[in-house]
Amino acid sequence: MSKRQRFTEEFKLEAVKQVTERGFGVREVAARLGTSPHSLYAWVNKYGIPAEQRLTADDQTARLKRLEAELRRVTEERDILKKAAAYFAKESG
Repeated sequence: MSKRQRFTEEFKLEAVKQVTERGFGVREVAARLGTSPHSLYAWVNKYGIPAEQRLTADDQTARLKRLEAELRRVTEERDILKKAAAYFAKESG
């Protein structure tokens, strides 16, 4: 069983630069740096875009997750209120 390695963000950015700016192949860079091509492809997708756009995308992702959680909570509250209204309507009438 292989131990999972953690790479710093600087390491990932340098690896991505070798692919995007210097024109080396993903498999070649991955083999040279001792990482998997799959990881390097993921890094290229994440870090290959400018930092400003990446931060905007991260902010949008965080906002989306927050809104989905709020929607889930509000939907649960609505369902509880529907059941309570039906219960009290049955009791009073």
